[in-house]
This record gives sequence, C-alpha cells and structure tokens, in this order.
Amino acid sequence: MAKDSMKQNAGHMAVARALNLPVSTKHCIEICRNLRFKDVSYAKKYLEEVSVLRRAVPFKRFIQDTGHKAGMSAGRYPQKAAKEILRLLKSVEANAQAKGLDTANLKITKFLANKASIPFTGARHRTGTKRTHVEVEVRERFAKKAGKEEVKSQPVKATKKEEAPAMPEPRPVAKETPKPVSEMKQAKAVKEEPSSAELLRRAQQKAAELKLREKEQKETQDVTNLYEELQKKGSLRSAKGGRP
Repeated sequence: MAKDSMKQNAGHMAVARALNLPVSTKHCIEICRNLRFKDVSYAKKYLEEVSVLRRAVPFKRFIQDTGHKAGMSAGRYPQKAAKEILRLLKSVEANAQAKGLDTANLKITKFLANKASIPFTGARHRTGTKRTHVEVEVRERFAKKAGKEEVKSQPVKATKKEEAPAMPEPRPVAKETPKPVSEMKQAKAVKEEPSSAELLRRAQQKAAELKLREKEQKETQDVTNLYEELQKKGSLRSAKGGRP
C-alpha cells in the first residue's frame, strides 16, 4: 500500500512511496519513463486518460510482442498500473499540500519503479504473482528562482580588502579680500625701491661711463690742438696737394 505520510527534511519537496503493488513492473517502468520531469497536473490527466483507454503509453524497452498504436510505434494500455500510479501521485500531492507547497507548480523530479519480492503462494498461482515498488519525488518549480532572489537581497558584508581607502576631505580655500588702491600703490612703490647695493652699482657704472667720456673728449681735444699747431707752422699741405 502507499505510504502517504513521510517525514521529509525542510525544503520545497515531497516524497511518496508505494510498496508491493500488485501490478506489472515492466508497465510501471514505461509509465515512469514517460512522466519523469513532467508536471504533476499533466501526469494525473495523462494517467486518467490511460485508465479509460483514451491514450496509449509508448513502450521503448519492453516491446516484445507489442503492437503499434496510433501516433507511436509500440504501445499499450496498462490500465491497472495507471490506476495505482495515479493514486500515488494524489498521495504525494497531498503530502506537498500538508507541507505548505504550491500544488499548482509541482514537478516530478524522481520517478522510479523496482521489482519487489514475489510472495510464495500455494496451488497453481504460487509463481504467477507480480509485485512492484514505486517511488515519486516532487518539487516546486519556482523554488530555485526564489532562493536565488533571497540570496541576492541579502546585504553583502564588505571585507577589509574590499574597503576603499577613505579620501581626505578637501581643505576650505580662504577667499582673498581685495585691497584698497592706496595700499596697492604703496606696496608697488616698496617693491620698486632699489636696495643700497643696487644704487652703489649704478653709481659706479655711471662714474665709469663719465670717466670714459672725459678721456675720449680729452684725446679729441689733444688731436685738435696738435692739428692746429701743425697748421700754423706750415707743416701740413693743402687739400689740392700743392704748397701753401
């Protein structure tokens, strides 16, 4: 029988198991293969149609002596196995609802069918019985995305390495008040007034220039006097080259 109440760890999932089902293991394996990773709502509708012979289950592995069905190669109508697995899906959906999960967004993430131990009965049916274990696990489809959003919303603590160095605050620049015109002229006059060394250098330069000028004037005067003396004595010739 199915175990409807199973103790599960905290999370967005639910599990249910059906042990010793009196159905074919091969049929259960093919049904689980077709419905694995499908939505629970789709799987329930699929099994309901199989149980009333409206839809065939495609067989891929156990195809010996299996005829073709419409829209597929090999397929069958495993009504008994479909009804038992449908009960299991309803059980796992109830478990998910008891845990507070959204039953409209459940997805089958695990769907397994295994052969169970065959009971030893008497008479002619002692080796003709069938027993199967089926396990199903469902999860919320949007649980993973919600978890990522929660992680992103958490504040990230900055480490010492990631901390940027604090920039020093700029010092306030004092605005210079405009000085009056009289003070500016006085300051300019003070700046233009030469020093005593500069004045001495200028005086020495002027004295040297005067001495040079006096020397030149004296030499010029000497040449002029000599020329006049020679002209008086008659030692100089006239401009035409003749004698005076």
